[in-house]
Amino acid sequence: MRETYQGKKVLITGGLGFIGSTLAIQLVEWGADVTLVDSMIPEYGGNLFNIEPIKNQVRVNFSDVRDPHSMEYLVKDQDYLFNLAGQVSHIDSMTDPLTDLDINTRAQVVILEACRKFNPRIVVVFASTRQIYGKPQYLPVDENHRLYPTDVNGINNMAGEWYHTLYHNVYDLNTVSLRLTNTYGPRQLLKHNRQGFIGVFVRQIIQGEKIKIFGDGQQIRDMNYVEDVVDALVMAGAKPECYGQVYNLGGNEPINLLNLVKLLIELNGSGEFEVIPFPPEKKLIDIGDYYGDYRKFSQMTNWQPRTSLKAGYTKMINYYKEHLEKYLTV
Repeated sequence: MRETYQGKKVLITGGLGFIGSTLAIQLVEWGADVTLVDSMIPEYGGNLFNIEPIKNQVRVNFSDVRDPHSMEYLVKDQDYLFNLAGQVSHIDSMTDPLTDLDINTRAQVVILEACRKFNPRIVVVFASTRQIYGKPQYLPVDENHRLYPTDVNGINNMAGEWYHTLYHNVYDLNTVSLRLTNTYGPRQLLKHNRQGFIGVFVRQIIQGEKIKIFGDGQQIRDMNYVEDVVDALVMAGAKPECYGQVYNLGGNEPINLLNLVKLLIELNGSGEFEVIPFPPEKKLIDIGDYYGDYRKFSQMTNWQPRTSLKAGYTKMINYYKEHLEKYLTV
């Protein structure tokens, strides 16, 4: 991967977020010329502290991916675009569906049109989501599973993903989509649950608060450590055989939420939890159990999740014990 990206120009949308900043740190280490784009919309997870280790080695452009003039300028001369910007809150998508539509669907057309018109040779790696499957009909979920989202966010992400496939098929753009599952690790948004339950659980346990688990705690999830997700993103971009395709990511240690919380308490050395009923608005869109089949991507790239839950959460807890104050106000 170092040889592939060394000296290349790379644009990362959502670049000050959790995954984008981790990707940027890796690419800078490999010698890439990195530009980060982030709108810094409050509550969406952009945090300048995320790029503290490389703050003098990247360019940061405060732009909104919905702005065609900005995107037309930014995609010019870039070799790779990692398209990570998005609205990820499922509840927010139900209370404000038009904003979710604007960011997760319309903005994808803006980005792809900019690439088509001003840089048709660029490679675009799109971060899609397992949420588009909805409630699984079977486990593990593979790419042939029906797409039946349970919320507005899933529908709009599905549309965004299909636009990437369409622009490959019709305009021959080099696009590839990865359906991410629950991603965790350092630099994740902690203040609220707009990026899922994981950050909230970790914050609560570090601050000595009682963790609240909705339902009965038996809901199963798979998880990927953020550095493993970064590995997948760069592999997808580097392999032309992936272009035009859609792939699942997934973890190899599915775990229910009750056992996840018990693991966090063990790693932290202390902690408490309680099981409480689902809030009605969350129960309506809950997907039940989920874990993904990532064999298609693994067979194409040899990607495997390398980080165990115990190792990954140990790194995450230690990171926030050192830097928690940097994540409580953003």
